[in-house]
Amino acid sequence: MRFDPLSFRAGRRRDPEIDETPRPDETASAYVRRLALAKAGHGARIALWRGLAPRPALSADTTLEVDGDIIGKPVDQEDAFAILRRLSGRSHRVLTGVALSCGEETRVFVNASVVRFRPLDEDEIRRYVSSGEPLDKAGAYGIQGGAGCFVEQIDGSFTGIMGLPLRETSLLLKAAGYLR
Repeated sequence: MRFDPLSFRAGRRRDPEIDETPRPDETASAYVRRLALAKAGHGARIALWRGLAPRPALSADTTLEVDGDIIGKPVDQEDAFAILRRLSGRSHRVLTGVALSCGEETRVFVNASVVRFRPLDEDEIRRYVSSGEPLDKAGAYGIQGGAGCFVEQIDGSFTGIMGLPLRETSLLLKAAGYLR
């Protein structure tokens, strides 16, 4: 099956259809589930508006949870530094919600993994932040990039931490009849 990306953001993290603001008392799991569902539904609507042939819309959203707090993308370098300092020498949960919208039916799941960072010194955090890599990543890091060396232990899905858990996504597509 061939897939085509469907971009719909007006600018960096701005889209009037998708409100990424956590709601009061919303858990990280509920948060990524809500955003994945909203993105899949909006993607399917955009395809219709553009007159594209009906096809499934797959979306995902990733966030971190530390001490019950939802940690999304940093707003700037200072925020990225603070997030990484908070993650230093401790564990956090990475949650990725994945949704598949097929006509009237939408399926969704949440993948959860636990990542433990080794203790980080301020200079290495500064160097990583100055690379620019953490600025558009949930939790201010990409495990597949320079921050991979910060990881001491993973319990869960490496691809889920990257932002799209492949095993579960393939099972979702198979259950919907798109993979054999």
